[in-house]
Amino acid sequence: MTIRVLIADDEALLRMAFGTVLEAQPDMAPVGEAADGAEAVRLARELRPDIVLMDVRMPGTDGIEATRQVVEVSPRSRVLILTTFDLDEYAFAGLNAGASGFLLKNTRPEEFLTAIRSIAAGDAVVSPRITRRLLENLRPHIPDGRSPGDDERLSRLSVREREVLVQVGRGLSNAEIAATLHLAEATVKSHLGRVLQKLELRDRIQAVVFAYESRLVHPA
Repeated sequence: MTIRVLIADDEALLRMAFGTVLEAQPDMAPVGEAADGAEAVRLARELRPDIVLMDVRMPGTDGIEATRQVVEVSPRSRVLILTTFDLDEYAFAGLNAGASGFLLKNTRPEEFLTAIRSIAAGDAVVSPRITRRLLENLRPHIPDGRSPGDDERLSRLSVREREVLVQVGRGLSNAEIAATLHLAEATVKSHLGRVLQKLELRDRIQAVVFAYESRLVHPA
């Protein structure tokens, strides 16, 4: 399967560089370029890409607001935010807007490509430090008890799927979950895919947040 990628960045040279790297991959294809957030939203609606590479700082509609709109107009598209600034505020805002990942522009090409493939496969690309900070910020807003809506959604899961969700909520990778639950890594990935589908979640980050909000995992 070819991963179709939309590139949104206000710097033409960077768009060209990203496009060149993508074109060299047998499983990826750049399908469009946008110089600002509004154009990114329009092209996402028209092209329905698998991945949108989204710069944070762009004229007019910035990358955070564009991410929020892309998620609305093209729900199947996943957004990978790219920035030159390693600042938590951008990561938090982007993830809250619906992004599936956060990456610095000076990341090595192999890591950049791995991030795209991971997000296309349904994983999230966020450093453990940022994930911890995200959950710390959520903690004051987590309700004391589980809501009836959460109970209904959790009832859709099998016992094993719930066990996988707990480990995801604790921040474990698929390989770590496999070791903990004595399963094959491919089996963990299948369980997680069903968890996301049954709970109507976009990716791993939303699964982590749901695990905390539903009190399935308790903040340390």
